[in-house]
Amino acid sequence: MELFYLLSAMTTTAGFSKDIALNSSVLELGKHIGQTPLHKLTRLFSKTKVTVYAKKEWMQLSGSVKARAAYNIIRKAIEKGELSRNRTLLDATSGNTGIAYAHIASQLNIPVALCLPENASKERKEILQSLKVRLILTSRFEGTDGAQQVAKTLSEEDPVTYFYADQYKNDNNWKAHYHTTAPEIFHDLPGITHFVAGLGTTGTFVGTGRRLRELVPGIRLISLQPDFALHGMEGWKHLETAVVPGIYDPSVADANYEVSTEEAYEMIKAAHKHEGLLLSPSSAANLAGAIRVAQQLDEGTVVTILPDNADKYSEIIHKLIQP
Repeated sequence: MELFYLLSAMTTTAGFSKDIALNSSVLELGKHIGQTPLHKLTRLFSKTKVTVYAKKEWMQLSGSVKARAAYNIIRKAIEKGELSRNRTLLDATSGNTGIAYAHIASQLNIPVALCLPENASKERKEILQSLKVRLILTSRFEGTDGAQQVAKTLSEEDPVTYFYADQYKNDNNWKAHYHTTAPEIFHDLPGITHFVAGLGTTGTFVGTGRRLRELVPGIRLISLQPDFALHGMEGWKHLETAVVPGIYDPSVADANYEVSTEEAYEMIKAAHKHEGLLLSPSSAANLAGAIRVAQQLDEGTVVTILPDNADKYSEIIHKLIQP
């Protein structure tokens, strides 16, 4: 009985009430995450008994696949009491996860600080600044690896001010895809035979792949990487030369293919011409990899992810596609 009265008293305090309200608000935001549509290729690729589908991940809050991981990381941190309106969310990002953090956090009144390579696209920087993010620009030559080190140092120097989300090592990254992306794909395409996706934080491939293998034991899982350390697919990692994300599990992939920047750029033009899709370089690279897999099949259903569209890549798109 004394415990009951103690808990009742706690719920009347301002701090505890705010936590309850924050938990409620973050759960409500979940309605705007995921449930993205699949696009069936009909003109860019056509082969009897083989189909290719691409999941249009920009059709959710923040405009990219990273909404899933960012939301799950934030929600779990709030539930554990690690993140509040009085503590700043800190992470390293190439852009899309940061934008997702910013969109979600802005609706929850949670401050955000992001370590971002200085060569990130102009649109990404402008979006983040419009969402009141504190930007900490890091070396363009060190990429997201350098940004991670800066974020880690900041969090170690001031652990009270910062909650370091650490998307590259946070299991709530891949679990977001295990619990949402994979079930959505299986619900729409229970006959899926191949799943293809690029590696960045590796959360999309690892989480989706793990769950799909449980749902479809005979499925083939193919990961994609850039063919060179210096490449044009923002968000992707060349794992041989980069810091390997802590959540990466090499045993998930049945095969790994390399995609060049040139191949991705050619696919941007082809996807626009034949499918009416304006894609980012990483989405185009995923599509190129999926078509390569499909071309090798006599029958099957291949699914890939389109992480985002071309909205944040005007400089590249203007060079590749004539108005």
